[in-house]
Amino acid sequence: MIPVQGVENQTIAVLGLGRSGRATAAALAEGGANVVVWDDGVDTREKAAADGMTVLDMTRERNWEGISALITSPGIPHLYPKPHPVIAMAYELGVPVDNDIGLFFRSFATRDWDRFDTAPRVIAITGSNGKSTTTALIHHILHEAGRPAQLGGNIGTGVLSLEPAEDGEVVVLELSSYQTDLARALTPDVAVFTNLSPDHLDRHGGPGGYFAAKRRLFAEGGPDRAVIGVDEVEGRYLADQLSMSPADDRVIRISSGQKLERFGWSVFARKGYLSEYRKGRQVASIDLREIKGLPGEHNHQNACAAYAAARSVGIAPREIERAFHSFQGLPHRSQTVAEIDGVRWVNDSKATNVDAAAKALTAFQNIRWIAGGMGKDGGIEALAPHLGQVVKAYLIGHSARDFALQIGQTPYEIAETMEQAVVRARAEAQPGETVLLAPAAASFDQYPNFEKRGEHFTALVQALTA
Repeated sequence: MIPVQGVENQTIAVLGLGRSGRATAAALAEGGANVVVWDDGVDTREKAAADGMTVLDMTRERNWEGISALITSPGIPHLYPKPHPVIAMAYELGVPVDNDIGLFFRSFATRDWDRFDTAPRVIAITGSNGKSTTTALIHHILHEAGRPAQLGGNIGTGVLSLEPAEDGEVVVLELSSYQTDLARALTPDVAVFTNLSPDHLDRHGGPGGYFAAKRRLFAEGGPDRAVIGVDEVEGRYLADQLSMSPADDRVIRISSGQKLERFGWSVFARKGYLSEYRKGRQVASIDLREIKGLPGEHNHQNACAAYAAARSVGIAPREIERAFHSFQGLPHRSQTVAEIDGVRWVNDSKATNVDAAAKALTAFQNIRWIAGGMGKDGGIEALAPHLGQVVKAYLIGHSARDFALQIGQTPYEIAETMEQAVVRARAEAQPGETVLLAPAAASFDQYPNFEKRGEHFTALVQALTA
């Protein structure tokens, strides 16, 4: 646990008692704060009281007397579509609102660091797609290189549940737009922006607000090194804002598809090869084509981001390459579940939007595509250019019939359920083909989250080998 600094003898309220809320309450108490908590759920409040927490109804103005700050969980709206009533009351009363990410960054450095040979560092990753894979890959590289490292944030351990840093350690954090949007302190040593595509727009008041939430990671604290994906205009804008000239190597531009030679420092992948350029000269290259844990151009972009971040903290190219080959990938993200009778079965349940599904569809050939669920605004018509490798689609869930009207001449059948889709794909798939779960939709019509959807697919596929 990382005790929160600067809160001794203050009364601080915590809103939301999920994993991060409970960890925040414990870290505040460890730092000497008097902690009161509130959650909208009656059962959650009762459990908190049974666990010895002080539950205080923060919807009543009289209970705000003496409250120094309100710490809210990331999932609770603080601005759009409208602030949660407790947060709105904090604004009216002038009580500062923060989240666990802000508390982490103001509490991470301690006096113990005075005796360290090498100060600990933080690498923070944000973006729309590829955050989790990039974060896990960076952590894996550090581990394989023998560097002490911890993994947390939106993946793995909550930030305040991490252990205090040791000498030379690197903490690798995945940060969502929900987390970066509100944090009052954001001071990573290395900040990574993977890419941007429309997502969570209701929460951020539109695409501008969504990008602004991501941009705060770079604008608030000024990282020593910024790794920026420049395959979208927002990334090119951000890189331009952060650099003093094209030769400014504090900004490392990355790309999957573009050749970036004119900048002070760049890392890009083209035709399956990763290249690192410094001051117009190539200094390293890695063949990504046979790395099974990183299939497709979208994973090559993740590889570029992780490579650049690792180079920023002194990891050598050959050490990074070795780590790439031992990386197994993350569940539900282009994860090969099995190969049965020459057919590859791939779980990309995390592909919950059109952009992520497009990346998955371009990573494989001869695809039998399982798609559908709770479709998002705009449908999947934008996937039309990426369906050339689809032999047949098996459509499931709430939006199956809507999707059928949006995939042009691509052969399909309405399978309704995951079980039926797997049965039909198994019966029809030929050697050399890939059965790909890339839903292009949320899971909430049939599953509580994309993980449960992916786990169900995996279990069904594994049962085929029994």
